Amino acid sequence: MTTPATPDTEQVAPRPYDGDTALVVVDVQHDFAHPDGGLFVPGGDRVVEVVDGEVRAALDAGATVAYTQDWHPPTTPHFAKDGGVWPVHCVADTWGAQLHDDLLVEGPVVRKGVDGGDGYSGFSVRDPVSGEEEATELGRLLDEAGVHRVVVVGLAGDVCVKETALDAVRLGYDVELPLPATAFVELEPGDGDRAITELRRAGVLVTGRGPAAAGE
Repeated sequence: MTTPATPDTEQVAPRPYDGDTALVVVDVQHDFAHPDGGLFVPGGDRVVEVVDGEVRAALDAGATVAYTQDWHPPTTPHFAKDGGVWPVHCVADTWGAQLHDDLLVEGPVVRKGVDGGDGYSGFSVRDPVSGEEEATELGRLLDEAGVHRVVVVGLAGDVCVKETALDAVRLGYDVELPLPATAFVELEPGDGDRAITELRRAGVLVTGRGPAAAGE
């Protein structure tokens, strides 16, 4: 599986970083970004270097950089073995849950799913049984930094990256998602294309081209 291509007519150039912008790096962890990971996202290993480039550009422009990290207990309704959807991944204090060794980490890390909830968005967690949601500290961190625009990168584009971007829109941020800095897990065929469509309809500026469109 490759990252869904975007039609040439829909390509948009990314905008430069500035002091009002935050780069949110979503879940670039071994279980998602390493071929030996428990829930490896195809192409996720290639994304790490691209994300590092975004981090450097953001820092050089004086932008805020923040990270999210899946951090699950060993048993949670989030996992298929316990009645959920996903294979076991990012269990707290394991190699798989660690941020990728090659990831440039220069900012606060917000952990999600700590209590067994569905930590899809970096801004909120949801109880997998009751559906009740509560905010993470990410929104507070960005508000304290005076952020008005959010650029979302990382893994996976059709799950946590998408949900983080959609939550950022709901919270009133101007949101951008550069396709080269994400990859799609596609639990169901076509999830990547559907995610891109949903993001655009919500007002997210989807920029660049994915690896497939670039001929990789």
